[in-house]
Amino acid sequence: MKQKIELLKKSVAASLLIALGDYALLKLGEPLGPFLFALGLLGVCYMGLNLFTGKCGFLFADHIPFLDLMWILVGNLAAGWVFGWLFSVAEPGLAEAANAKIGTWSVSLPFFLRSCLCGVVMYVAVLLYRKGTPLGIVFGIPLFIFCGFQHCIANVITLGVARTFDWSLPVAVAGNFLGSLAIWWCSKKEIAPCGA
Repeated sequence: MKQKIELLKKSVAASLLIALGDYALLKLGEPLGPFLFALGLLGVCYMGLNLFTGKCGFLFADHIPFLDLMWILVGNLAAGWVFGWLFSVAEPGLAEAANAKIGTWSVSLPFFLRSCLCGVVMYVAVLLYRKGTPLGIVFGIPLFIFCGFQHCIANVITLGVARTFDWSLPVAVAGNFLGSLAIWWCSKKEIAPCGA
C-alpha cells in the first residue's frame, strides 16, 4: 500500500509540473508558450516523478508492472483535471483559450495519429535525457506543440481548465501509449531506469 501511495504522490507531482507548462501555453500562446512548457518535463525527469507519457515507452525495458503504469495514468489524469480546474479559478480568462483548443479535437484517425506521434516524441525526449542530454526535452516539447501532436496529460489539464470532458481523451491516451511503444520496439534499446 505504501508503494502505491508513493506512486500516486509522484504522479500527482508530475501532473502539477505539466499543468504549469499547460498554464503557460494557454496564457501566452505561441511562440513563447511551447518553450516554457518544456520546463514541466525537465522537472519531471530531474525530480524522478511519474508521468504516463514518459513511462509507457519504457514499459518493457524497465520492467514496469502494467498495473503500476495504470496507477500512474489514473493519478496523472485525475490530478491534471483538478489542477486545470484550480487554474481556471485562479485565472478565469484561461477558459476561453482552453475551449478554443478543445474545439479542434475529435475522435478521429488524424487525431489518433497525432497522438501516436506525440508518443514518439516523448519517448525520444526521455531517452535522450537518460543518455545525458536535456536537448530532447528542450526541442521535443516545442516540436510536438507546434506540430499539433496530442499529449493526453496536457489535454486533460486543458479539459480541467474548461471544466468539461471530451471523448478524444481516451484516443490521446491510446495514441501516446502505442506511439511510445512502437518507437521503442523499433529501436529495442536497453536504457537504465530514471524518473519520467
